[in-house]
Amino acid sequence: MTEAAVDRRVARTRRDVIGATAELLLEHGWDGVTHAEVARRSGYSKATIYTHWPDRVDLVRSAVDKICDAADHPVPTGVLLDDLRSALLDFAADLTDGHLDRLLAGVIERASTSDVVRAMRTRLYDTGTQALRSVLQAHLDNKDVEPTLALLTGGVLIRVSFEGVPATEAFVNDLIARVVRPID
Repeated sequence: MTEAAVDRRVARTRRDVIGATAELLLEHGWDGVTHAEVARRSGYSKATIYTHWPDRVDLVRSAVDKICDAADHPVPTGVLLDDLRSALLDFAADLTDGHLDRLLAGVIERASTSDVVRAMRTRLYDTGTQALRSVLQAHLDNKDVEPTLALLTGGVLIRVSFEGVPATEAFVNDLIARVVRPID
């Protein structure tokens, strides 16, 4: 067997296993990701999975990287309120439709016990807020960016994840008006 054939097999195995892990993570949260369940879902043996990902955190980290690498954000138009609305609605959809709230819950729960998980939390936050941060940086003083970002994303996160209520366009518009108006 040639080296190229082996490399393609390894790449296919990695793609399939990480894809299965990402699906499990989004569907069932951290506790849904086990070597046995990833093996069942991906079609590879547990031995193969343990060889490449000895710990569950290794599987989850690879899945988080895949999820973050695939993140797609709305393209800014240059109009502050329109761009904030679009980015916040996208963030809300990722939490609800993409089930990122389950993923975040598991990462937040474990972040205090592991540098690896803290790095995942940071990557998820940075990726999830990238569009909003860019919009805010284009329109606000630097000192106002992070507090405004926290208020906007926090409002949506609380609404969706804690209250279990959709962050509708009306809610997002009201939130933006309450947070951004005092800065203008």
